[in-house]
Amino acid sequence: MSADSPGLARNMGLATALLAGFSIFGVALVAVTEQVTRERIAANERAYTLRSLDEILPPESRNNEMFTDTITVTDPELLGSDQPVTVYRARLDGRPVAAILRITTPNGYSGPIRLLVGIFDDGRVAGVRVVGHRETPGLGDAIESDRSDWILDFAGRSLGDPPEAGWSVKRDGGVFDQFTGATITPRAVTRAVRDALIYFRTHRDDLFAAPPEEHEP
Repeated sequence: MSADSPGLARNMGLATALLAGFSIFGVALVAVTEQVTRERIAANERAYTLRSLDEILPPESRNNEMFTDTITVTDPELLGSDQPVTVYRARLDGRPVAAILRITTPNGYSGPIRLLVGIFDDGRVAGVRVVGHRETPGLGDAIESDRSDWILDFAGRSLGDPPEAGWSVKRDGGVFDQFTGATITPRAVTRAVRDALIYFRTHRDDLFAAPPEEHEP
């Protein structure tokens, strides 16, 4: 071995240590970035949900903390998922005002559509808002309230207005409009709202009587 071998070995060891250090730093940086991003996304989703809840049911119509007065329920057939579904409950001086169900319809044109469906204590729709979808821009995204007023037509409706058979788009013999060039999306949303009403009609007393649960929004 040459006289330079110890120096070369030290340099190689130093280079290896530096490389390992950079690798550890890189992994730590990615982990921290992912955590910060995840927290930011969660905060944005919470803010959007709160805004949507207020659009469906104005704050002056209730005086409980609706975002924490919640339960989870499961009904794959009517609520669109085998995962627990969050139900936000609105009360005024302890009396039930409305329940807002965070449901999913798996039948969108481009995949599942996530909805908030608000239902007054008497079974009328308080309002509906889309909180997540991948529908075609310029066509299916007309289900968004800031894209068109289509989804506002559900407010005030019930299983008697129209009758249950009328809860579909006009192309299927119902009373709700479809979009030009896009029928699958409004059909899916309309049926999901109808199914939420059916679920509420069956479980209304249990929805308001159950104690609140702790959960992630």
